[in-house]
Amino acid sequence: MSTNDRPSDIRARLGLRPVINVSGTMTSLGASIAVPETVAIMGEILTQWTEIADLQRAASRAIAQATGAEAGFVTASCSAAVTLGVAAAMTGTDLLAIERLPDASGLKSEVPVLAGHMVSYGAPVEQAIRLAGARVVPVGQATSAHAYQLAGAIGPQTAAAVYVVSHHVVDHGQIPFSTFVEICRSRGVPVVVDAASEYDLRGFVAQGADLALYSAHKFLGGPTAGIVAGRKELVRAAYLQNRGIGRGMKVGKESIAGTIAALDAWARRDHAAVRAREGRALALWVETLRERAGIRAEILPDPTGNPLDRLKVSVDPETARISAWDLVDRLAAGDPPVIARDHEAERGFFYLDPCNLHPEEEHVVARRLLDELERARGANEPIVTPFPERERAREAGLSRWPD
Repeated sequence: MSTNDRPSDIRARLGLRPVINVSGTMTSLGASIAVPETVAIMGEILTQWTEIADLQRAASRAIAQATGAEAGFVTASCSAAVTLGVAAAMTGTDLLAIERLPDASGLKSEVPVLAGHMVSYGAPVEQAIRLAGARVVPVGQATSAHAYQLAGAIGPQTAAAVYVVSHHVVDHGQIPFSTFVEICRSRGVPVVVDAASEYDLRGFVAQGADLALYSAHKFLGGPTAGIVAGRKELVRAAYLQNRGIGRGMKVGKESIAGTIAALDAWARRDHAAVRAREGRALALWVETLRERAGIRAEILPDPTGNPLDRLKVSVDPETARISAWDLVDRLAAGDPPVIARDHEAERGFFYLDPCNLHPEEEHVVARRLLDELERARGANEPIVTPFPERERAREAGLSRWPD
């Protein structure tokens, strides 16, 4: 049975494409497959009244247990958590200051961020900081940052410092997290860590982060939500932002309860079995692409240290007769659509991430790869669209939504 023919697939009822996700935990694709525990509890609580403050207290206990932090709460997303965490460092628990944001008059409002961490995860990291009324202070250059530069960026108006852990950031020449914390701690500056897609729920708090921020809806398999974990005093100040700028970032009872369930399921998950299933998919794809002209496939570890691997597929357009980005686009446009990880496609490669596959979808991906490579081999001319043309077409598509 093809993906299109599954009678239970809600996407067909809504007129949506039945995509197969080998890109990863991407918000644009729905972030992740929610675990059964999350789906069940969200359905249960949606039909009941509950006091949100008490439900958030329950979430705080679950987050503290999972992360080793003193307290926590659930917000709309990790991006929202960045804004609220920075706001907390600016206002503390001063309710009047909370109501005035993003007017930061009279408040400490400078936030150092490594220049190599000022990236986009779908929106700019620095915008999440500026939404609180703060001013971003870049540290170093995009490809290098040093301890003395961070120390020099901290002054009497510094409210907090933000550290980003992501595959998007520059992965060389940056200040190590331990050094970052040491410098900030010595100057009494809170450290806020954006760790949206990280497996390690305990490491950042243990290493001295004042706030560690995670997505509930990525590797945890929870609802769309963000998790704030850290020092109780700062968590309280972040939670109180719900009386101000956080009002537009609130979550419903279902997302809070769903996050609690996801954290509990994460603690009980058979992570070794998950890795083994992903490893079988990677091995299948390696074998599928073996000896394909112009294609090199290699299994590489996650760049931020998460315990997972991805397949890097490098494409020689002269031999394969198709560019990496055209191959990605044709996979996405085919039947069924296969969405690959193409952040660096202009460099001649893309990735296949097995972490969000439904059973047997790895075989569909293998077939689609072979089909598109065979079509390229049989084409009259090499399929190589100028990369700038591709990017302009994507931008034009954004401007036409919802058409």
